[in-house]
Amino acid sequence: MLPWKRVLRPLAAVLLTAAVALVPATTAHAATAPSSGWNDYSCKPSAAHPRPVVLVHGTLGNSVDNWLGLAPYLEDRGYCVFSLDYGQLSGVPVFYGLGPIDKSAGQLSAFVDKVLTATGAAKADLVGHSQGGMMPRYYLRFLGGAAKVNALVGIAPDNHGTDLNGLTKLLPYFPGAADLLNAATPGLADQMAGSAFLTKLNAGGDTVPGVHYTVIASKYDEVVTPYTSQFLSGSDVHNVLIQNLCSLDLSEHVLIGLTDRIAFHEVANALDPAHATATTCASVLS
Repeated sequence: MLPWKRVLRPLAAVLLTAAVALVPATTAHAATAPSSGWNDYSCKPSAAHPRPVVLVHGTLGNSVDNWLGLAPYLEDRGYCVFSLDYGQLSGVPVFYGLGPIDKSAGQLSAFVDKVLTATGAAKADLVGHSQGGMMPRYYLRFLGGAAKVNALVGIAPDNHGTDLNGLTKLLPYFPGAADLLNAATPGLADQMAGSAFLTKLNAGGDTVPGVHYTVIASKYDEVVTPYTSQFLSGSDVHNVLIQNLCSLDLSEHVLIGLTDRIAFHEVANALDPAHATATTCASVLS
């Protein structure tokens, strides 16, 4: 295979995904979570865990599949756990997180209100994977979420966008490619490093007062690149590189959110820092 074909093939896959999804985005979709074991609206937070946990899936994820590992893990530890679908494109079922991210943040806002009303809690904790770890920052900064959220834990979040290992720099060489991404899958376009959405989100600092931030990243992440772009700056930020806790952990972008119990242990520490325990390779047994 010619060298340029090896470079362009991954980019072509991204653009093909966008072309398949070339349908108008709808903002009428109400963020809802299908019944899935954890979305129990009769659950009342305990004194030990007084805040419900809202799980926010990533791009192309959904409220169930993204959390088949972490949701039961947190439930087993006594948390009231909820998850939502957001960012649906008209005519595209199952795969969410493709709509404009500012609209998705509005859906998260409505969902958090629903959870707080059902549980009677004053605040919630948010845990998100990929886009789901970054999108809530818009809710916190621009939609009043800081008054309703205690902590945001991002697992492999694209807080400062991604360059897809440099592939996004090739977009200008494909006439119309950028326009196609914006029109077909605005949620993807918003996550590209340097996008107008990210420029607005990160202007004036990464965090807002009153919210505790944790970022859990892997140096093997092949989607949010460079992986250091995931980290936040601020006075109440805890940035974690998972390999510093267990050098044997080879999880990349998907697995760190789906199955990585070392990452899960760090999530539990972030949700209950007063009872945090050291995270090591042995944490897979906890």
